Amino acid sequence: MPRTSASITLRPTAVEDCASLAALSIEVWLTTYLREGISQAFADYVLRHYTPDRFAAALSSDGECLLVSQNGDGIDGYIRLAHNRPSPAGGASRTEISTLYVRPCAQGTHIGASLLRAGLEAGASRSWEAPWLAANSENKPAIAFYHRHGFERAGLTWFQLKDGRYPNDVLQYRGAWQAAKT
Repeated sequence: MPRTSASITLRPTAVEDCASLAALSIEVWLTTYLREGISQAFADYVLRHYTPDRFAAALSSDGECLLVSQNGDGIDGYIRLAHNRPSPAGGASRTEISTLYVRPCAQGTHIGASLLRAGLEAGASRSWEAPWLAANSENKPAIAFYHRHGFERAGLTWFQLKDGRYPNDVLQYRGAWQAAKT
């Protein structure tokens, strides 16, 4: 059942959304992380990881939770939580926010905050631990967003692609986890 907040409609992801999620992921990933040209290594990574089949597999897993934001034309953002993924910074959390993507043209419209709130509520309702996530250390706007919403830096991890290593801040949710359960 869709949940609407102002003009933002959030709902569970359906199998029919998988191609849209793959396209949205590629758009956000390329525009966020690649500053210049698209190398073969990055192209291969993106096309291998963001496919409709991979999203369909996630939907069939009890350890995954995907929620989408939808406008009149289609999906403009999503959050993906994965359970049983220990934080690389240690600690008790085994719940990762593996993805929170909003189309660049829809950023700044509170979609990200709405998806994050809904994801926190969904994780808490499943009795999963307060989540952690990894954010590219150079993505200062994303890190500031998470800090504003109750996350604190817990450590550092690395995204490895071929010979390249890219630092990622590990952020742990320290907000009112019990309050998210209501």
